[in-house]
Amino acid sequence: MKNLLFKLSIAGDLIKYLWKQKLWWAIPTVAVMLLFGIIIVVGSSTGIGPFIYTLF
Repeated sequence: MKNLLFKLSIAGDLIKYLWKQKLWWAIPTVAVMLLFGIIIVVGSSTGIGPFIYTLF
């Protein structure tokens, strides 16, 4: 659980850095990549993997 929270804090720090550097165009790109990463991890670790992979 701590490892997951640490990874989420890294993602939050990345978003904060992009906002501070006024790289607003990169925030949606990073958010979509994080969302796809979460979908892939959840899909491969649970029984719903075959249903998620048919979406792509």
